[in-house]
Amino acid sequence: MFSRTIFSSTLRRPLFRPQFASQFANQLPCILQARLISTETKAAIDKAVASAPVVLFMKGTPETPQCGFSRASIQILGLQGVDPKKFVAFNVLEDVELRQGIKEYSDWPTIPQLYLEKEFVGGCDILMSMHQNGELSKLLEEKGVLVAE
Repeated sequence: MFSRTIFSSTLRRPLFRPQFASQFANQLPCILQARLISTETKAAIDKAVASAPVVLFMKGTPETPQCGFSRASIQILGLQGVDPKKFVAFNVLEDVELRQGIKEYSDWPTIPQLYLEKEFVGGCDILMSMHQNGELSKLLEEKGVLVAE
């Protein structure tokens, strides 16, 4: 009810009054910069993404995942037969900048996040869907990241 009152009263007034615009003019660059990751964090993520053909940013480690979605992602990659020599995981819980930065880097709001040959594939929900419909198997085979038989 309160937000409805404020919203409707806002509509009755002109939105761009000169004093309104000047009031926020100095804050606009700060608002835009708030979503930008630092060049150091971006460079570190670029390096991490390029460190192996299959890269997973997750909560915890493959041996001890710290959330169900990270656990499910590790299980899916294991079921698919991803070669451990071509796989690396990064624990976002160890670094706050990495945890926030990876979300902005990929423009994806959740963790875990999978990268395949430097390309963002998706989060756990995408992996689950691709696993179930067979797309992930085909993609991993095409990229040559499965354990050789």
